[in-house]
Amino acid sequence: MMKLHKTLLLILILTLVACKNNTKDTVEINTDQKNNTIEKEKKTSKPRYNLNTVVLSNENVVDFLTWYGELNPETKIEIETEFGNIEVELEKKTPLHRANFIYLTKKNYFNSTFFHRVVKNFVVQGGNSDESLTKKDRKRIGNYLIPPEFISGLKHDYGALAAARSWDDNPDKLSNPYEFYFVQNTKGEHHLDGEHTIFGKITKGFEVLDQIAAQKTDKGEYPLFNIKMKINVIK
Repeated sequence: MMKLHKTLLLILILTLVACKNNTKDTVEINTDQKNNTIEKEKKTSKPRYNLNTVVLSNENVVDFLTWYGELNPETKIEIETEFGNIEVELEKKTPLHRANFIYLTKKNYFNSTFFHRVVKNFVVQGGNSDESLTKKDRKRIGNYLIPPEFISGLKHDYGALAAARSWDDNPDKLSNPYEFYFVQNTKGEHHLDGEHTIFGKITKGFEVLDQIAAQKTDKGEYPLFNIKMKINVIK
């Protein structure tokens, strides 16, 4: 009888140990499965913004452009005109303005706009037009301004790309997201340093810039003939 009791006790102990080990194994398996599921969800998570429906505003512009810029790191664009092409390198040190320009380019916004202000030996400005499509595109994309990104070392040299802005009631020097200009003065326009955000420079096509600057304008500095553009991301 004593032997039987010892045998039963041994069986009971072995059963408890086995159950404990099985429970531990199950917990470890469940933990691994949970971690794998989390990693999978991260990889397949929905984007923070829906590019088909997002409308930009002063409230969401910094967050959106930061997010968009991380997903779209391109820095080189090409502007096609009837006078030839201009290649531009965008500045990584001004991430908001770079991301904004890439975003508008990929939205094909600029393809309905002109170089609408031409001042020889000063600047050539683009990004607007008198066509209704331009107004519709702006309404669709959003009404917003971009905080300035003034970087030491980025100057208004010949060929510099900078953001236009209003000088009236704009103490923070917020940039117009839709309009830009190139410095056409070969000596530069350094009195504008610290007033407008520079976010790129021409790398090829200076002769095209000069041809645009040579076009005749009315008294409002608007070219007598529309100077259309098409902008593409090249790298």
